[in-house]
Amino acid sequence: MPTFSDAEKAAMKERAREQREFKKLSGEEQVRVKIADMNPHEKKIAQGIHDLVTSIDERLKPQTWYGMPAYYLDGKVVCFFQAGSKFESRYSTFGFQEQAKLDDGDMFATSFAVIDFTPKVAEQISKLVRKAVGK
Repeated sequence: MPTFSDAEKAAMKERAREQREFKKLSGEEQVRVKIADMNPHEKKIAQGIHDLVTSIDERLKPQTWYGMPAYYLDGKVVCFFQAGSKFESRYSTFGFQEQAKLDDGDMFATSFAVIDFTPKVAEQISKLVRKAVGK
């Protein structure tokens, strides 16, 4: 049986809480609540990513996933933002799930460290999200 870290256990509890309490909120409201709870630096990154991702394709629907802002297509997570503070990491992460169409041979990246939300980062994320949804 796998052993989970305290941070992983907390994420699972957060997911269970979301399932109970966030049901009443729209996906957009869920994500806004999560972003509002972040520290100022992570909030800047998360808000920039949120605004960007939701502008790329109207089919991408925001909703939380294990306590993180995530973007769903046809009910499945395509991409998500993980604040670095969530797992006491030195950087935040923008990642993709298997619904994303990022396949590029036998090995390809599905997660990216994000230190700041700059125009260059926005451009890179935009390209990845467009590829992920087949645009």
